[in-house]
Amino acid sequence: MGDDAGAVRSAVLTLHRTTGLPMVFGGALSGRDRLRITELVGNTTDSLNGLVVRHGNGLGGKSMATGRPVWVSNYPCAASISHDYDKPVGREGLLSIVAVPVVVRRRVRGVLYGALREPLSLADRIVGAAVQAARDLEQDLAVRDRADEALAWRPPEPPDAAARWEEVRAVHAELRALAEQVADGPTRDRLRAMTLRLAAAGPAPGAAGPDPDAAGPAVPPRPVLSPRELDVLSYVAIGCTNAEAADRLGLLPETVKSYLRSAMRKLDAHTRLEAVTSARRAGLLP
Repeated sequence: MGDDAGAVRSAVLTLHRTTGLPMVFGGALSGRDRLRITELVGNTTDSLNGLVVRHGNGLGGKSMATGRPVWVSNYPCAASISHDYDKPVGREGLLSIVAVPVVVRRRVRGVLYGALREPLSLADRIVGAAVQAARDLEQDLAVRDRADEALAWRPPEPPDAAARWEEVRAVHAELRALAEQVADGPTRDRLRAMTLRLAAAGPAPGAAGPDPDAAGPAVPPRPVLSPRELDVLSYVAIGCTNAEAADRLGLLPETVKSYLRSAMRKLDAHTRLEAVTSARRAGLLP
């Protein structure tokens, strides 16, 4: 969960852009019941930067405790929250504030805030946008968690090396599909980079150990496949039909067929098996 702050940063920027609120901020949990505010847009002081918000305290702490959005129209006078953080909030001049928790697998992972410097009721549109930004962030964190777990997972006492690599190839295909579901660009790029790491670790079919005394033939340039061509080929590599690959990738079978034809052409392959073998030799698939 070390990259949660980066994901929160992206969500804060998106919320600021979609709402036009004077100030938007947020942070990720830095402990079991503590939130550290690290991402701020529109601030005029550093009073909130690095502030630790504890579970149940203040507006953000209440949203953490209830797992629900909480908002007030006049922060210093609000009777529904505790006032542990009045000084830093007052120095920033914030009055109308909404706090939305980011909850993944029933666990709060962060809080997004939006604020005005006037004692006005927040419009439903503003609250709705904050809730949607939190939901999008929850999805991105959940997908990233699944990817991390997939890479960390190891089968208990696998029967042989072939079975191990088949599992790696299945995980590789799933990661490719997950990447396309992520709206956040940096997270999507990170997932794709993980698939390249898996591909680089894979054994090339029929490859023998290097001969240190032999120069060997020149290595041909690696074919350049598009992300979707590689997505399709990763499912073909684990035995999926075009229809099965289409179902897992959310594409039409004809679209899958078109991507596969393009990949085969780039790999100079005449069959699906040749395409998979060529891609593995090129280090594009595990």
